[in-house]
Amino acid sequence: MQTKTTINGLNQQQMMDTIGAIQGNPGLANFVFRARNRWISGGENRSTIRDFYGAGAEDSSRTQDFVYTNGEPPVLLGSNEGANPVEYLLHALAGCVTTTFVLHAAARGIEIQELFTELDGDIDLNGLLGLDESVNPGYQQIRMRLHVKADCSEQELDDLLSYTQARSPVCNTVCRPIPVQVTRA
Repeated sequence: MQTKTTINGLNQQQMMDTIGAIQGNPGLANFVFRARNRWISGGENRSTIRDFYGAGAEDSSRTQDFVYTNGEPPVLLGSNEGANPVEYLLHALAGCVTTTFVLHAAARGIEIQELFTELDGDIDLNGLLGLDESVNPGYQQIRMRLHVKADCSEQELDDLLSYTQARSPVCNTVCRPIPVQVTRA
């Protein structure tokens, strides 16, 4: 009889080793992620992501940049060069909640057969354009729906979803005010 070594595509032993290493040296949990962005023209700009600091050292495992083009649809004065930044925020939120959900499901021994997410968010351009100072320029509300098939009860899924929302770094960042410093170099 073989012992199962992965669940939801995650190596269980590696997961336990990582948790143990962080418990033994809490400083290993401190990460610094980086992005660099260059304006191209109009609403088009490009972000490059490669290096980060984590687990006590600079990471050198990435051999190529991840490049993301930010654009705008024509109705917002762009040419559809890429998704716009608020759409990337939805992508980041979906990705982080999905990964956090799968990770904690694996830690609980829950196997996920299927998982997909739908998101939509409301923005009032009066805030962005400065036409109404009472309107927040960001999302007014984001709705996220997870469609999950797993080998557990509905109550276990609800508990896992609540735990995921509280533990997802991007969800937690979006759901609470955090300091963001914007300065000139």
